[in-house]
Amino acid sequence: MPLPTPLPLDVKLMNTFSVVLGLAFAAMVVALGVTWLMRQSLFSLSAIRVQGDLLHNNAVTLRANVAPRLAGNFFTVDLGATRAVFESVPWVRRAVVQREFPNRLRVVLQEHKPAAIWGAEGDARLVNTFGEVFEANQGEVEAEDLPVLSGPQGQAQQVLQAYQTLAPMFDETDATLEQLQMTGQGGWRAQLDSGAVIELGHGTLDEIKARTSRFIATVTQVSSRYGRDLESADLRYGNGYAIRLRGVTTGSPADKDDGKKKR
Repeated sequence: MPLPTPLPLDVKLMNTFSVVLGLAFAAMVVALGVTWLMRQSLFSLSAIRVQGDLLHNNAVTLRANVAPRLAGNFFTVDLGATRAVFESVPWVRRAVVQREFPNRLRVVLQEHKPAAIWGAEGDARLVNTFGEVFEANQGEVEAEDLPVLSGPQGQAQQVLQAYQTLAPMFDETDATLEQLQMTGQGGWRAQLDSGAVIELGHGTLDEIKARTSRFIATVTQVSSRYGRDLESADLRYGNGYAIRLRGVTTGSPADKDDGKKKR
């Protein structure tokens, strides 16, 4: 039986080219069909479902304000850009955006939970429970007893952590830690609800905590002995602290007439 005659090279190339051309044409037809399908009104965004614990925002208002800023339909809308639009709304900390076939978006929002005022009182900045600084109208803050924290840029989380450590310690003395400041040099200064200012000094949080614990353990006895309220205290001593009592003038550790007592 004679063997089949091999096809000439030019015929093989022509056949291969025809197959490739046919596949390319089929792919183009499919792409055009998909493009046409994606442009149909069936996939135009018709609803945005907003979920989450919203205290400072309203789902209806959010949709009304955000929808005009969105471009595209179910397939072409940029989810990253959509997330950024929602996160630009005041009080919104994080947004998770998902598509819901065939023409809806589902958005889950997380709002900032204020833990303190950041900066001077009346400033428009707050610190949330994650130690992140954000801007908001303080008139919308329901809690009126927020502490005032301040410090160098980027240190809000550290200052909040220090406040959360020290505040319960002062509660034991029936005093409230109202303000805590981290200075540009890394020192710490506290102010109580009585107006008393306490210089906590430099060091790690553990060192500041130990210094504060030593102070709290004895300051009530000292102030009670003189029947006066605390005006200020300086804990930046290696083996004690100096205090000033309201209405008391006495020698300081340096024998200066500044109304201080050293413990």
